[in-house]
Amino acid sequence: MEFAKHEHGKPYLLNHTLHFNHSHSQQYYALALSERIKDIGIDVEELDRKVRLDSLAQHAFHSDEYATWQSLEQDREYWFKVWTTKEAVLKASGLGIRLDLNTLNTQAHPTNQGGLCSHELIGTFAYQNFVLGNMILTVAWRSEQSCRGFQFPSIQIHSLDR
Repeated sequence: MEFAKHEHGKPYLLNHTLHFNHSHSQQYYALALSERIKDIGIDVEELDRKVRLDSLAQHAFHSDEYATWQSLEQDREYWFKVWTTKEAVLKASGLGIRLDLNTLNTQAHPTNQGGLCSHELIGTFAYQNFVLGNMILTVAWRSEQSCRGFQFPSIQIHSLDR
């Protein structure tokens, strides 16, 4: 297998139909693989990670996301849902964090664990959030379908014992 990088640094396999993206946190590693979905992104974070939530939210959250977070009394899980969704979507797009984060509205819902978000520069992406213990994982993929008709692909999560 031979690796290469797209224009903005996203790695891919040369001459291969397998597409991937990966992420890691202090304790976790996540890998998304697909033979069908070319534009796939993943992000993993620990919910107890020390971060200045309000400061970063003011800078990186869309005004709708920030208002929802405030209405939820700055709920930590919602904050990480928005953050991992932004990361996964931008990684799937191939741009990484080259877009002003506050211009991307993930439309993350406090109780739903997935949805669609669009941006004029990158298009439409579907995403699925998973909360597993003290970890949140989000997988995103390009989806040109409307909210009424899209289906989530089969997503499997495997735990590797140390």
